[in-house]
Amino acid sequence: MAPVGKVIVVIGLIVAACGFVIWAAPSIPIFGRLGRLPGDIIVRRGNFTLYFPMVTSIVISVVLSLLFALMRR
Repeated sequence: MAPVGKVIVVIGLIVAACGFVIWAAPSIPIFGRLGRLPGDIIVRRGNFTLYFPMVTSIVISVVLSLLFALMRR
């Protein structure tokens, strides 16, 4: 298989894994709280709702940074 083909397959597997995690997240206790952490901003006014998961974004960023740092070693 060509190198480009391998990269496409790996990207596809990563996307499928992310999709599975998102689909299964409500039933996994640690992922069930993501998106509803204290510090996430929700503004509701009439027919308008603004949702900004600030703390959730920070937590995911820290976890991914640690994972990538460990994988580099």
